[in-house]
This record gives sequence, C-alpha cells and structure tokens, in this order.
Amino acid sequence: MTANLSPKQEQGRLAEDCAAEFLRQKGLSLLQRNALYSVGELDLVMRDGDTLVFVEVRYRRSAGFGGGAASIDASKRRKLVHAASQYLAAHRESSRAPCRFDVIDACGDPEHRPLVRDQPVGGIVGHRSGPTVVGAQIR
Repeated sequence: MTANLSPKQEQGRLAEDCAAEFLRQKGLSLLQRNALYSVGELDLVMRDGDTLVFVEVRYRRSAGFGGGAASIDASKRRKLVHAASQYLAAHRESSRAPCRFDVIDACGDPEHRPLVRDQPVGGIVGHRSGPTVVGAQIR
C-alpha cells in the first residue's frame, strides 16, 4: 500500500493505474492525473488524437448493485463538466480542442491487478479473465 492512503484510496489508485494503462494501450496519451479544481477532481485527462478525454474512474468490488458507472448521476456529471471547464480555462492551449467524457467502470478483487475487458455499447470486443475495466461514454 502507498504511504498515507487508506485501503479504499489505494483501491481507487490501483483502478486509475489500470484504467490509464488500458487507455494507453488503446492509443491515448496521459496528460494529467487527479487534476483537482474547486468543483471536483478529474481522475485522468488524456488525449485521443486531437480530442481531449476527461476520464472518470469508478471502482466497485462487485457490479451487483449496478457497478461504478451507475453511480454517476446528474449531479456528478455537472461536477465533471465544471471541472473540465476549469481545466480548459487553465490550459488555454487545449481550450479549442474537441472534448469527450469517458467512464472506466472497474470491478473485481482489489488484491489482484485488474485485467481489462473493453465493452463498448455494441458488445464485448476483447476479454481476459479476472477483474474488469469497462469503458463507456457519459451521454
């Protein structure tokens, strides 16, 4: 465990590590992690070609109650949009880039580094056994 992190924070950090690696393997580049603003935090800020991608990472031990993506309600979406606006104001060089918001929904045993399953809206594209990280866009 990393110093000064609670077990829950350590699980979240691990999920963010796995999400960042998963997205790097998909060709995205990491610009910033845990960008903190007055309205909230952006877990990952990445670039996909010319597009800025604001990534919210949600970890749940089990998807039994809807998983992490189900926990992103209208209030959380507003906070993400406001935090992204603050990011763009602070990074004027990126302020005219197209943007999107993605969710990485991670679940599984936190004692094992999660393996990745990419599940777009159309179905499962790839699969490895173990804990999952599922990507979906916020709409």
